[in-house]
Parts: sequence; C-alpha cells; structure tokens
Amino acid sequence: MYDFRPDAALAKPELYRQLTAAATALTEGEPDGVANMANVAALMGEYLADINWAGFYRMVEGELVLGPFVGRPACIRIPVGQGVCGAAAASGETQLVEDVSAFPGHIACDAASRSELVVPVVRDGAVVAVIDLDSPSIARFDREDAAGIEALAEVLAARI
Repeated sequence: MYDFRPDAALAKPELYRQLTAAATALTEGEPDGVANMANVAALMGEYLADINWAGFYRMVEGELVLGPFVGRPACIRIPVGQGVCGAAAASGETQLVEDVSAFPGHIACDAASRSELVVPVVRDGAVVAVIDLDSPSIARFDREDAAGIEALAEVLAARI
C-alpha cells in the first residue's frame, strides 16, 4: 500500500520535490503509461491544495484526448491550438493563466475553474501529453508551481 502525504507546511519547492519523488517511485519500472498517469493524477490531487482538477490530456492522432484525472468530468477532446491545453500543445510551452476568463478562446469544462496551469510533456522533441491543473481561485498558480510541474513532466516523459 502506498501512503504519500505531504506536510501542509512545506515550501513549494520542497512540496514539488516530494511530489516528483513520489511520482518517480510509483512509475519506476511500470511500462503502462495510462496506469502511470492515473497514479500521478491521484498524487497531484493529494499534494496540491486549492485545485479542482488535476490530470492529463494525451496527444492522439493530432488532438488532445482526455487521460486520467481527478476532478469533475471534463472535455474529452481538445484541438491543438484551442484553449489553454491546446495552446500548450501547439507551442510546447507552459501556460500559466491567472484568470481563465481573460484567456482568448478558453474552453470552460468546469465553470468553477478560475485559473489554470498547463505543462506539456515532451518526448523526443514532440508533445505527447499535457499536465493540466485547474483551481477555483484566481492567480492560484505561480512560477514556482510551473517549475515544479515542469520537473514532474520531465520525469514522466519516458513513462507515459
């Protein structure tokens, strides 16, 4: 049985270090990418406060398709270039959005989401998935969050 629980008083860099270490331990040696994404989505749900959605969209035949997540039901398919996830997939760059209502073309899968962080997972120079985090709070995510999830994406690139 796994029992990964962070200390609520941790500074963000240490919280993300521990999250990445837990994800590394859970995914090491497991060849099934969906199983790995499912466990990491559950970890993000446990480790990250003030979020209402955490999970993955996978690149499938040129579009993003919903992968494992924790949260409310979500959009199943997102065209590359549309919304925050699609922008991350198209550019290969992290999207840190303080207020989703100000993001042109935002796709509202959950009306409660107010801010979003999307990090591409890149393997061999191609985006294979994105990690998507939503929060009901405006400006929930900052550069420390982005850096932490970017480090997680690097570890996962070969495991999903």
